[in-house]
Amino acid sequence: MSPEIQQLIELFRLQPLPVEGTLFANTYTSKAGLPDGRPLGTSMVGLYCHEPLSVSLFHRLTADETWHFHAGDPFRLILLYPDGSSREVWMGNQPLRGHQVQFTVPAGVWMAAHLGEGGHWALYGCSMCPGFSEDRFEAGTREILLPLYPERATDIERLCCPPGSHGLPLLNTGVANG
Repeated sequence: MSPEIQQLIELFRLQPLPVEGTLFANTYTSKAGLPDGRPLGTSMVGLYCHEPLSVSLFHRLTADETWHFHAGDPFRLILLYPDGSSREVWMGNQPLRGHQVQFTVPAGVWMAAHLGEGGHWALYGCSMCPGFSEDRFEAGTREILLPLYPERATDIERLCCPPGSHGLPLLNTGVANG
């Protein structure tokens, strides 16, 4: 692991996200809650890198999620829509070359992400309103995704969640201000 990646992990107190595979830290959980007790809004910071391996395996959420590029090298966001279509979005710091610095993934869209070829690391954030809770998450396994999106077989094989995955175990949703 490079010293720079180690410093970023320590600075933001990043931990592996179960099932999905991303190094992340909660940075904000609203004190205001919804009637069902879930948070009104949440934000997190994440890091994609090769060593230690940090990617976002396919998953979908029941609320919109806005991605924010912060620093480092571009990363690829892969989207699989309910109508059977798919799309790639490159998140990065060169908007004049087609990179997005912010992008919202609609609820119900399968998503996965990874660092671009030749990249060293990418620092990004995600925000949700209503906020993230474990019951908003569904893991995307090969068995679920491959029959629906055969043209994305390479991405699905590379970035699917382990067989038998469905949801996330309960996470510490406290604020971790980096």
